Amino acid sequence: MEKPKISIIVSTYNSEAWLKKVLWGFNCQTFKNFEVVVADDGSGPKTKALLEELQKEVGYPIIHVWQEDDGFQKSRILNKSIIACNADYIIMTDGDCIPREDFVEVHYINKEPGYFISGGYYMLPMNISKMIALKDIEEQNCFNINWLKEKGIPKTFKNNKLTARGFMSIFFNTFTTTNASWNGHNSSGWKKDILNVNGFDERMQYGGQDRELGERLFNFGIKSKQLRYSAVCVHLDHKRGYRTPESISKNLKIRKEVKREQIVWTHYGISK
Repeated sequence: MEKPKISIIVSTYNSEAWLKKVLWGFNCQTFKNFEVVVADDGSGPKTKALLEELQKEVGYPIIHVWQEDDGFQKSRILNKSIIACNADYIIMTDGDCIPREDFVEVHYINKEPGYFISGGYYMLPMNISKMIALKDIEEQNCFNINWLKEKGIPKTFKNNKLTARGFMSIFFNTFTTTNASWNGHNSSGWKKDILNVNGFDERMQYGGQDRELGERLFNFGIKSKQLRYSAVCVHLDHKRGYRTPESISKNLKIRKEVKREQIVWTHYGISK
């Protein structure tokens, strides 16, 4: 089989209803030359069954990378998934983020040697997250601000993430106050750059482990591009039971050391 132009890593854990919507979103992409690597942090058999069913329906290859459930070990499964990617360029997102139809195309067009891309997301409340059907993904209703307003979305500045196109999206990308960090829900970069910093630090659990990867890429000399108003996905709501003060505190300590010591390579990454 021909090598894909893009590998997309989608992380998941026991969330089949959301994952199905996300993978259907990738089936609606304008850019088609990609594979999806599902980074599965210990889901039960329902996820495997869903992926086997979807592989018959979608137009792209699905690679299922799974590990035993050992608590929140997203960094570990992402490292395994990076190795499984066949393309030179990798997009990373989560199994609760439905990509707009131009999502992969925007990442592909804007990729550049020496850079990674930082995208954004539009957070949806639980009632609308549940309401979105496959038809709404195919017809791109869930990215249509008028459709969302009918369902109760208020009028706020963040709506520009869905409505800004062309010059306006470039304007907002340029002048946003948000840092162009590596965001686990919507970022992309070159596989060789990620391997050169040894992937994710597996000591880190929930809370900034994606940012820490980006910080080591910066230390390595890689720059970032801000595309939060161009590379768009909608974020489905869910509980965050794996967020603990201990994990946040531990991760902040690691990130401070990375910044202070200008660390590039983690000894707790892909290569042990």
